[in-house]
Amino acid sequence: MSMLKGVQAVDLSTTKHVFVSAVQFATSSGTPCPQFGDELKISAKEQVEYMLGEDVDTPLVMADDDVKSAIKTGLSTIISSFEKVLSSLLLEAFVESKMTEDNILKSMSDLEWMCNILPKMGLMKDFVSNWIEISVKVLGVVENEKLDTLMWGLKVKLIELTTKVLDAVGYGNVLLPAPSRTQLLKTWLPYMRKMKPLLDSQGNEEMGFHYKMSDDLCESIEGAMISLILALPSNDQADILAEWMRNKQFKFPDLSEAFELWCYRTKSAKRRLLEGLGKEDNDTTGCL
Repeated sequence: MSMLKGVQAVDLSTTKHVFVSAVQFATSSGTPCPQFGDELKISAKEQVEYMLGEDVDTPLVMADDDVKSAIKTGLSTIISSFEKVLSSLLLEAFVESKMTEDNILKSMSDLEWMCNILPKMGLMKDFVSNWIEISVKVLGVVENEKLDTLMWGLKVKLIELTTKVLDAVGYGNVLLPAPSRTQLLKTWLPYMRKMKPLLDSQGNEEMGFHYKMSDDLCESIEGAMISLILALPSNDQADILAEWMRNKQFKFPDLSEAFELWCYRTKSAKRRLLEGLGKEDNDTTGCL
């Protein structure tokens, strides 16, 4: 038994070392080995994905503080890199540069990869919290007039990534306080509502425009938003639904289900309140 314990300890140590090294390489800023291009980073990502899905020892090392620290550091590196390249989009020298667009899409790919593996590690909350924190800044850049007719790929990727965040929060996989959930909705709902008809108006693939919000994506957005809204305090629900109706764009996202349930709950709550008050009045009268 002592020999088996020693072998197991070595195996876990090796697994931990390989996993941490792969995460660090996959989330490193820039290209660590230029002669290999992005191939080594891609291999590192594949190694992490394999270990999360196939390596029986990986779940045992996930509770290790060093492993968690490496993952969180990698997430911070990727987000910092994304913010840096995003800020460069508004500089005159880079705004229409193909290299800049490629760099931002690579950065988005890193974020998407991180968003896919973090739930398997129980760390999706870290991604969600960071995303909420930078959302206003991100939209401040992509909604700048300089990018009105540019960076469509980035704009669609932002929607896809935010949908993963909405799913995680809306269906309870990530627990956040009500103010954070409300902020998430109020920040991204107007952008998504605006982008859907704008993307549709640009044409289709036959016309050479390949950036669309698919039906499945739209359904995911609506489902997550409805679940998210219905879990908010009633006053926050009212604010969001009132703003949604004022814009007179009910087609997308269709939040009518959330509105109907809010109305039903509000009427029921009011009826119970009145019944309670009536009972109290009767009890008071009886005492007199």
